[in-house]
Amino acid sequence: MNFLFASYLCVMYYRRKVILALLQNFGGSLEKTQLQELLLLFTQKQENPDYYFVPYQYGCYSFQAVADISTMQKYGQVKEKDSRIEKADTSDYINLLHEKDQIALTELHRQHAHRSDKDLARYTYTHYPYFATHNEMAGNYPEARKLKKAAGHSSSKTILYTIGYEGISLEQYLNKLIENDIKLLIDVRNTPMSRKFGFTKSQLQRACATVETEYLHLPEVGIIPEQRQQLVTAADYDKMFARYRKNTLPHTIATQEKILGLLKEKKRIALTCYEADADRCHRKHLADAILQLPGWHYKLIHL
Repeated sequence: MNFLFASYLCVMYYRRKVILALLQNFGGSLEKTQLQELLLLFTQKQENPDYYFVPYQYGCYSFQAVADISTMQKYGQVKEKDSRIEKADTSDYINLLHEKDQIALTELHRQHAHRSDKDLARYTYTHYPYFATHNEMAGNYPEARKLKKAAGHSSSKTILYTIGYEGISLEQYLNKLIENDIKLLIDVRNTPMSRKFGFTKSQLQRACATVETEYLHLPEVGIIPEQRQQLVTAADYDKMFARYRKNTLPHTIATQEKILGLLKEKKRIALTCYEADADRCHRKHLADAILQLPGWHYKLIHL
C-alpha cells in the first residue's frame, strides 16, 4: 500500500465505504442503475442518509454517489467496465460499517440479491414512486403517474421563490426545485463559486438541466465577496444590506424588470444564493424590490 493511498484511507468519507461495502456484499460488481437503486433502498434504512437522490431519466440518481465513484476510481478502489461498477481492491469494507448499517446491508442482500434488473426496478419504484416521476418508464408505475398528475395540477399559479443551499445536499436542493415545479433558477451570486459539492456555476447548471430546470446567472444583482467578509453580528448584516439597497438595487432596475418578465413568462422561477435563511441573504431584498415594480401581482415564497 503506497503512502498516498494509505493517507486517503485515513480520511476516507464513510459514505464511500458504504458504496464499497454494497459492492462487496453483492458479489463485487453491480450495473450502474442497480447500484443507484440498491443504494437508495439502503439509505432509506438510515436515520441520517449518507446519500440523497433525485428522480432522473432512468430512475433514482445521486450526483454525490457518482462523484464519489469517480474519486474512488482514481485511487483504484473501483473500476468501470461497460455499464458496471466493480470493486477493485481487496479490503473488507463491510466490517468497517456501523453495526446498524451492517444489519441493513445483510437484510438488503437477503431481499434483493436474486432479483432481476427489471424486478429490482419494479420493487424500488413501487415503494418509492417519486423517483420514477422523471423516468422514461414512469408509465409502468401507477403511483408515479399519480404524483406527476398531482404536481401538474398544483403548479398553475405564478410564484417567485427564493432558495438557499446552505446545510443541504445538491439532491435535497434539486428536489425542492422539482417539488415546487420551478422552471427557471436564477443564480444571484456575484461570484458563483462554492466549496460545497454541486454549487459552482457549471456544476449547478448541469444538475439543473437533468431535472428540466433552466439556469441563468445574473451577477450584477449580487454582492461582491469583499463586502461579505467578517459578517458576525446582526448589525454587520444590517449594514451590508443597507449598502445593497442604496448602491446596488437602484442601479439594477433593468435586471429586476428582466426577472419580473421571466416570471410572467415561466410562471415559477427561483432566486438562489447561499444562506438558508432568506433574512440573512440579499436575495430577500432583491425580491422585495421586484415586488415594488409596476405589474407585480404575484406571490413570493422563501423556501
